[in-house]
Amino acid sequence: MVGRILEINRLQESFKSDFSELIAVYGRRRIGKTYLIRNVFAKYIKFETTGLYKGSPEQQIGVFFRELQQRTDRFSKDSIPSNWEQAFELLKKYLNGLKGKNKKVIFIDEFPWFDTHKSDFIKYFGHFWNSYCEKRKDILLIVCGSAASYMIKNIVTNRGSLYARLSYSIRLLPFSLYETKLYLQSKQIRWSHYQILQLYTCIGGIPHYLSKIKKEESVVQNIQRLCFDQNADLSTEFKIVFESLFDHSETHHSIVRKLGASRAGMTRDELIQKTGFTGGGFFSKVLEELIASGFVSEYPAYRNKSKMTLFRLSDEYSRFYLKYIEGNNNQGKNFWKTMSQQQSYLSWAGYNFETVCLKHIDNIKKALGIEGIHSLCSSWTGNGAQIDLLIDRKDNWINICEMKFYNSEYIIDKSEYQKLRDKIQRFTEQTASKATIALTLITIFGVKNNEYAQDIVNDNLKADLLFEPLK
Repeated sequence: MVGRILEINRLQESFKSDFSELIAVYGRRRIGKTYLIRNVFAKYIKFETTGLYKGSPEQQIGVFFRELQQRTDRFSKDSIPSNWEQAFELLKKYLNGLKGKNKKVIFIDEFPWFDTHKSDFIKYFGHFWNSYCEKRKDILLIVCGSAASYMIKNIVTNRGSLYARLSYSIRLLPFSLYETKLYLQSKQIRWSHYQILQLYTCIGGIPHYLSKIKKEESVVQNIQRLCFDQNADLSTEFKIVFESLFDHSETHHSIVRKLGASRAGMTRDELIQKTGFTGGGFFSKVLEELIASGFVSEYPAYRNKSKMTLFRLSDEYSRFYLKYIEGNNNQGKNFWKTMSQQQSYLSWAGYNFETVCLKHIDNIKKALGIEGIHSLCSSWTGNGAQIDLLIDRKDNWINICEMKFYNSEYIIDKSEYQKLRDKIQRFTEQTASKATIALTLITIFGVKNNEYAQDIVNDNLKADLLFEPLK
């Protein structure tokens, strides 16, 4: 396996512990949850079942029961249980018949799909854990789901029978740039950091998408094949992912589309106004689901001004789909080669590069040598100016970070120099900040050393820092 070091270590520690453990793993589709569990516990999974998408209660119980029949001959002549109480009783009988001192790993994948309306699945699952598993010392029960909001509400923060029963939860995130580089290298693909960034800003660090990359093709050719050719693998992924994750996904689509059209991100009030929704509980629930699933990120405003908190569409593939894939199928073999050379693409990629940097803030702090200094990261919007990343440090310094996506050295000319000075001045005046301001530029190939750069740039960082491993 590539990456997932922290997750693997924690799972292995749970396997070696002296008591039974209940673990929840969640994250968006295609992120590698099932692959992780199967690889870590390949020799020790004693029961594995996967929920049936939009299946009825009877169908879900049937899937559960047939897995038991495949594991043992004891139930070969039994009828399908009529309810979940009976189904979990059969699982107990099966586990009672297993020998050996090692933990018995039970893996229930796509857990939310089992919990159909009025099925009492979650009730009897809780009873199974409380009355049986906790009394033993050798059960490692792992529940996994793509519907992050369900997993958080019903497992992670459950206030019913599973309250305080969870050992811990793992939210599986897309690969970082470092992990993406390792994964591509495992496929004998040795691209430059700039080439990997070109790919990452289009499809992100989703392992399933990265698995489709071919080493004999260039970045442009891979994106063309995956996104724009006839029957391209990722041409319909946007719709499939949202429909499989969310009920009433039209609302999620609407929010994502509005955020996708915004370069700067939106406040909650702006998002409500643009979508035409009321700001009630349903809107909050949908927004929380998008955040929990990793499609939308929330960036606090400087000095915690909650009304100025920004929401951004942070899923790279979704942004790329809305900007370029949608409506552009079968445009010819050279479509992406042509589009990727246009200035409009470079401007769009610049925004996505900002989003990528915001996901790698710890790398930026490490490069600045301030990882040991307590700091708060935020955004700031003032009259005619916006700063996407402020690092407000306890040593009374503030790093104003500017991220620039260029295919050569970034040149600060007189006009750009004035814009940067104006931005710093407006921030200082409007916030009345007494901190020392340091302008930090993060670019692909660095900043050209001229009189303007020497006067205004404190930290000249290259995108290579984003590929560094973190402890």
